[in-house]
Amino acid sequence: MLYLYAKSVHIIFMVCWMAGLFYMPRLFVYHTEAKQKTLQEYTVLHAQFILMESRLWWVITTPAMYITIASACTMLYLNPAFLSQGWMQMKLAFVGVLVFYHFKCQHIKTMLSLERCKWTSSQLRLWNELSTIVLFAIVFLVVLRTAVDWIFGVLGLIGLAVLLMILIKLYKKYRKSQGEHID
Repeated sequence: MLYLYAKSVHIIFMVCWMAGLFYMPRLFVYHTEAKQKTLQEYTVLHAQFILMESRLWWVITTPAMYITIASACTMLYLNPAFLSQGWMQMKLAFVGVLVFYHFKCQHIKTMLSLERCKWTSSQLRLWNELSTIVLFAIVFLVVLRTAVDWIFGVLGLIGLAVLLMILIKLYKKYRKSQGEHID
């Protein structure tokens, strides 16, 4: 029964963590694009984005990451046989990528607040898609486990990444045709 409680907590806080990881880079894009406003507008927006990013990061995203990891460790402690299975090893590798992504977002947040971030809004849009690709990989690994043909899985992820990049380029073209300044 403890395993099922841990699994429930894991799923709930994984959703919270992912919500934070999806929304934070969007805030980064808007924060970066605020530099195109007048100095007075930027000053107000910069302060507001710092507040929004900090609250999202420290109240939701980071605690959710730690609870997700703690509940995962609990499940692995209760069922250590999973650690010997290939799908779980791959899942843990992708989770490692997600943890790296988390802390890189934290670094970007800090650089934006100090007005030292060098990323453009286009780069941040692309960065935003990485968490989506990793989430797809993790969910398919967990649901399909050994039924996944690794070659098709990898090709599917590459295809998804290419599709997302194409859609971002099309959106950028659309915004440019509407007369918006984009970098």
